[in-house]
Amino acid sequence: MPVKRQSDSPLGLYTIAIAALFLAGFFLLVVFGAQSYRDTVSGQSANMDGRALLSYLHTAVKAGDASGAVRIVDDNELRIADGDTGYSLRIYLREGELVEEYTSDAAARDASNAQVIGRTDVFEIARWGEDVLVLSTDAGEVLIHLRSEGGVGA
Repeated sequence: MPVKRQSDSPLGLYTIAIAALFLAGFFLLVVFGAQSYRDTVSGQSANMDGRALLSYLHTAVKAGDASGAVRIVDDNELRIADGDTGYSLRIYLREGELVEEYTSDAAARDASNAQVIGRTDVFEIARWGEDVLVLSTDAGEVLIHLRSEGGVGA
């Protein structure tokens, strides 16, 4: 007696449909996971850039912490004198970028000589008393206590 095949059974179609459903779910999981990872990494990078900018400002001021060396000049320019050489490091905001320029105290600003520190739309300098400097950027603010006599000059 010959074996009869059942060609009308939907079991094969159900198996293929379930496999396709699992495969589609897997691909959706990979796509959404990659997008979530990309968003997390970009947020972390922005946070690290902001922290690096604030850390650089703190380090630059602390490195030049000498009596009367740190001065606030008009239009939010921070000057850190290089000893008695007549030169200073100028930090100021230019077109959405915080820049530094090492130049003579008597010279005017020269945009071609400036080095970009980082991107920010805000750079504000404030004083608390004679010896605390508050520097603010888009990333936040940093408070710097100057240990030298004379504190922050104006």
